[in-house]
Amino acid sequence: MIIFRYLSKQILQVTAAVTLILLIVALTSRFIQYLGDAVAGQLASDILLLLMLYRLPDFLLVILPLAYFLGIILVYGRMHADNEMVILSGSGFSPRRLLGFTLGTAVIVMLLVASLSLYLAPWGVRNTEQLKLSQEQLTEIDLIVAGQFQIFGSGDRVTYAESIRSTEAGRQLQNVFVALSRPGADYQEPPRIVLASTAQPEVDPETGARFMRLEDVQQYDGNPGSADFSVGQFAAQGILLPEPTEFEEVLEEATLPIATLFGSDELAHRAELQWRVSILLLVPIISLIAVPMSNVKPRQGRYSKLIPAALIYATYFVLLQFCRDLIAEGSLSATLGLWWIHALFLLLAVAMLRFPRVLQALRLA
Repeated sequence: MIIFRYLSKQILQVTAAVTLILLIVALTSRFIQYLGDAVAGQLASDILLLLMLYRLPDFLLVILPLAYFLGIILVYGRMHADNEMVILSGSGFSPRRLLGFTLGTAVIVMLLVASLSLYLAPWGVRNTEQLKLSQEQLTEIDLIVAGQFQIFGSGDRVTYAESIRSTEAGRQLQNVFVALSRPGADYQEPPRIVLASTAQPEVDPETGARFMRLEDVQQYDGNPGSADFSVGQFAAQGILLPEPTEFEEVLEEATLPIATLFGSDELAHRAELQWRVSILLLVPIISLIAVPMSNVKPRQGRYSKLIPAALIYATYFVLLQFCRDLIAEGSLSATLGLWWIHALFLLLAVAMLRFPRVLQALRLA
């Protein structure tokens, strides 16, 4: 038990560290993307943190098995490089016991992955989809932040509001500035400048078109001092707003609870169920692959197997995703499903364990 606790502690610590690093990279990349959408007026800035929270289980579902795989290789690679494995072997610690202890640690990781795959990830995708649907109903006025110049309409409109207050009709912008580029105009031609005391959203009941209704308007066209410069004043004016933003569709089956998928005859549901179970089976199989791969020679270095390991994991994971889509489309038998992929990599793991020459043939030794 002492050896099991030692090995488990080492593997789980490294797994946690690798997970944290990869998670920070993934979240930072996705947050920058969401931030760009918020600046472009496609997302409300107050939901960015919620979106990141709901996407967290989905990120962990991909990252955690990979981090565990790399964790085993890093820990056992260090132990081989520092001759700790030689000492354990000389003390009667057989490779079979090492494999058993590794699979014992895999059970802990499988429990975490099960909670993510079966419950938390679908919950996060479901809430993410609900947030995006709510964003599709928003107008530019709902996305404007007081005191900031914001670009809308693919760059042909810049809007600024000094302050925002809530009314019974919705948000109302105070002291509004709008710069409108003329459609098809040369970039050197000055935009139309519109100043208004207030602005609020308005929907045409007949066509459903959305407008920004401006009140107490001053409009400036042309270059100041030129003959074609004009100034207009209006009690009210409307600016046509673009259609609601359409976000990437999320497959419905990805949001369904696990209980709904069981017993369903729909191909998409069967593919999703096999996918969620496959993420669980992925963990013990990559554990079997990691143990022989971690056997490094002193001159190789403890990090020499990381790139081959990442390639094997990527091949395994991408194959699962690709065949899941084929099952959902009906191009691959749901009976054969994803199970042949697990059998293929399980066979690879057994070959690595029983025949060390397989590692040399794959240039992994």
